[in-house]
Amino acid sequence: MNATENTSSTDVFRKQALEQRQILKQRMSKIKHKIAVISGKGGVGKSTITVNLAAAFALLGNRVGILDADIHGPSVPKLLGLTGQRLKVGPPGAFPVAGFLGIKVVSIDFFLQEGLPTIWRGPLKMTAIRQFLSDIVWGELDILFIDLPPGTGDEPLSIAQLLPEIDGVIIVTMPSELSRVVVKKAITFAQRLGMPIIGVVENMSGFICPTCGAKIDIFQSGGGKKLAEEAGVTFLGSIPIDPKVGADSDKGSPFVIGDAESPAAKAFSAIVKNVEAYLNERGNTKTQ
Repeated sequence: MNATENTSSTDVFRKQALEQRQILKQRMSKIKHKIAVISGKGGVGKSTITVNLAAAFALLGNRVGILDADIHGPSVPKLLGLTGQRLKVGPPGAFPVAGFLGIKVVSIDFFLQEGLPTIWRGPLKMTAIRQFLSDIVWGELDILFIDLPPGTGDEPLSIAQLLPEIDGVIIVTMPSELSRVVVKKAITFAQRLGMPIIGVVENMSGFICPTCGAKIDIFQSGGGKKLAEEAGVTFLGSIPIDPKVGADSDKGSPFVIGDAESPAAKAFSAIVKNVEAYLNERGNTKTQ
């Protein structure tokens, strides 16, 4: 390839990149708020929190979407009973799958044969997330929740770079000391990339005995609040261990809908109010 051909190829690449950025900006301009849910550690219930936040805000009358940005371990479709669904494609692009209360969902799971892993390196994951944001016809939404995988790798970095206007991130942790130490890195990650931190949620914070109502700290408690205090960010609240949460998740039903009177759902309502207050300060979230 001579110098002229090389220059021409570079110009084409730049033009394509510019067009992609313009399409992304146009798509995202129709979404009032974008919130990422992250954690430095796996197994803390981050996807469950994401799905139930989406359901809670949909119940308030908001138009809600979820981007499952966990390329290697997508779980949002299972949590919403959408496993096996496929995106519909039309002239404007691909359309999200509709779940409970009209929640729009996009996940790599909708493109894969059941049981097959996603064996991708960083550049492919970056491209996929960009396409999920720019090539999907999200339409007008009040809130888009982005469920990110554990850690501070390719997917969280991609979201930070592609959505500089993101409203903020919610950090999910468990009350244990180990979780606190690991998840603290996620807070540092968000701060260094200039992503506003909405607050910290402590999941699995004690077990409420269904017979006597006593609280048993199986994994200790208070780690999330301590983490928030150390980092100087808001503590959004804690959610107790509740067997009904697991049962609802296996059925593909958010626990805020299936068991609204459960201890976990009641505790979750305070978190929803805190997130709602944060968004209202940023303006124009539709609520009832």
